[in-house]
Amino acid sequence: MKKHLQHPVFAILAEEASALEAKAFVVGGYVRDIFLKRESKDIDVVVLGSGIDLAKAVAKRLGDKVHVNYFKNFGTAMIRFEDLEIEFVGARKESYRRDSRKPIVETGSLEDDQKRRDFTINAMAIQLTESNFGELIDPFNGVQDLHDHIIRTPLDPNLTFSDDPLRMMRGIRFASQFNFTINERELQAIQDNKERIKIVSVERITEELNKIILSPKPSKGFEILFNTGLLELIFPQFCLLHGVEFVNGKGHKDNFYHTLQVLDNVAKASDDLWLRWSAILHDIAKPATKKFEPEHGWTFHGHEDKGARMVKQLFRQFKLPLNEKMKFVEKMVQLHLRPIVLAQDHVTDSAIRRLLFDAGDDIDSLMVLCKADITTKNEYKIRKYKDNFQLVQDKIKEVEEKDRIRNWQPPVTGEHIMLTFDLKPGKEVGIIKNAIREAILEGEIRNDYEEAYTYMLKKGMELGLTCIHNLLLSEENKK
Repeated sequence: MKKHLQHPVFAILAEEASALEAKAFVVGGYVRDIFLKRESKDIDVVVLGSGIDLAKAVAKRLGDKVHVNYFKNFGTAMIRFEDLEIEFVGARKESYRRDSRKPIVETGSLEDDQKRRDFTINAMAIQLTESNFGELIDPFNGVQDLHDHIIRTPLDPNLTFSDDPLRMMRGIRFASQFNFTINERELQAIQDNKERIKIVSVERITEELNKIILSPKPSKGFEILFNTGLLELIFPQFCLLHGVEFVNGKGHKDNFYHTLQVLDNVAKASDDLWLRWSAILHDIAKPATKKFEPEHGWTFHGHEDKGARMVKQLFRQFKLPLNEKMKFVEKMVQLHLRPIVLAQDHVTDSAIRRLLFDAGDDIDSLMVLCKADITTKNEYKIRKYKDNFQLVQDKIKEVEEKDRIRNWQPPVTGEHIMLTFDLKPGKEVGIIKNAIREAILEGEIRNDYEEAYTYMLKKGMELGLTCIHNLLLSEENKK
């Protein structure tokens, strides 16, 4: 393993540990990622001795600009050097109370420390002692589990998951990130201990959920969450999408698995977490809007509007940011049917202008989501949709170049209107502004100041308003 410890910081770690007569080991994710050939910038160091003392000694060697952040009560420390983040902790063993995932910590051996790790693939250690530098310590066959693509716990999984229930989410996240399989014993233990997830904070659950969403094929993680019963506890609204209902032999598609397919399709096209959340939530209101109509079969009228209104409530539930990220997801859910409808109908310039006006700079993301929403297995329908979507995209480009509607601000503002007609903010100003906007979107006038100003004068006259400029001219002429 020595070849993987070429960075000078590892030699310094070994030398300073020796000077303190302590033993140090690189453990956890950094070791795992060596075997997975993944770059890692986070180095966890376990010390048989004081982790804080070793951190201070290493920081001193690395230069004056390197500072130590340490937590004396926990015996942990952290330093940042170049692009590395190095955490130090004394070897320990842990025990847990039933109502908390915060452990009671005691000083322990390396063996104790490895036993407390969540999974065998994270329980490997590399020696940093000068005499045994680079030697791998793998008591639970983590290397073999990496080779076999298996997620397994070092100890009894019921104890592991009951002690710290977040480990259930982490195991599912690793399975989704690395395309691994969770061992049968561990999978059963997740089902048996699922209720324990209730003692974990929403923030930590959401952190793991976001990592599942960002994995290469997020549906894998969601299917495990669903099959183990965890999803019902952390995201019950999503579970309502599951299943097919039949009336008079007519059924609708299973919107749960459809949503997962849309999510995977988006994941192939974009790493944007919020676009992936948009895929998850695009049909979230279908259970609430589902209705069987004898003439049409199953309908979900207005699910895009209701779904958009649900976004804020769900973001609050998961303690996700209630800022422009949330507004982006609201917009995607609200508009996700629009390009599909355009792809089915004759595409007019007016419809494209309205789409560009409503989507703004997010039009490209919206098109990614809408393409991902086509999950039919019918080859003819797939070809038809793709051809129609290309027509829509070509039309968007054409209208965008001609009319400059994306992120459009009307060329005549409310201030212009008030100054022209000597008005205060009120109903008339809004009527004229809306009329100008509609005229531009419908193609009655071009998106420029001269035509908009002339149209404003016309609408003002229709409302019986007097143009101050004309009034002043008239007074001047009388003189």
